[in-house]
Amino acid sequence: MPPADASAPTGPSSRPPAPGGSEDTLDLRLTDELLALFGEDGPAPAPATPPAPAPPRGSAPPRGSAERPGPSGQPERPAGHPDGDLLDSLADWGPATTPIGVLQLVPVRVERDLAMITRWMNDPAVAAFWELAGPEDVTSAHLRPQLGGDGRSVPCLGVLEGVPMSYFEIYRADLDPLARHYPARPHDTGIHVLIGGVGDRGRGVGTALLRAVADHVLDHRPRCTRVVAEPDLRNTPSVSAFLTAGFRYSAEVDLPGKQAALMVRDRTLRHLL
Repeated sequence: MPPADASAPTGPSSRPPAPGGSEDTLDLRLTDELLALFGEDGPAPAPATPPAPAPPRGSAPPRGSAERPGPSGQPERPAGHPDGDLLDSLADWGPATTPIGVLQLVPVRVERDLAMITRWMNDPAVAAFWELAGPEDVTSAHLRPQLGGDGRSVPCLGVLEGVPMSYFEIYRADLDPLARHYPARPHDTGIHVLIGGVGDRGRGVGTALLRAVADHVLDHRPRCTRVVAEPDLRNTPSVSAFLTAGFRYSAEVDLPGKQAALMVRDRTLRHLL
């Protein structure tokens, strides 16, 4: 599984400093018993199509949950749970205000965003932890299972002041194999993130985005009491960014492919940290 932040301090940036990342979700099938346990009770309105982000200045995430195909060859979905319901229609959340500008989480569209995300994944600082360097086919194989799944993991562009500059995966940590490695609570929500622009790393940009996105999750998911992340312990800029963004270090967890720091942002402590 990937990390949570590629934020090495390199290069100047025109973006003002502010109060840093990459990650991965695994496959976990939902059963009727799990759905009943986690209180998913009925369909929600399908998310509206968000406005397309402004074109990047140039050519525009960690690994997501891979859905096993059903009898028709398409990913199976829990009955009564349309796409977007498991994350409370993320596409409709609207903008978030950060110290460095207005941020919009825009769900990925492969035909629009594949080239840019592939370029980011081939950045050496990102590839060291996400391990998704290679041609567009590699990135596509990472994105499509999430986009064709049941909505438990939503890959998004982070569009800051109209410019795509980061990649996020917002996912249901309680429905992810990560839940096997820590005492998960119903509706725990996870974040994977990478900062695309080299000039935006190591200057507090990632910290500002992490705090804003975590609070955005808590604002729009009333049943979620915690936002979690599992950056690679070796990725010290990422761990530091989460701590500065109001997450607390909860535990070291042994995950497939990495030793991770379990970071938690609690709803009850959000105004204190």
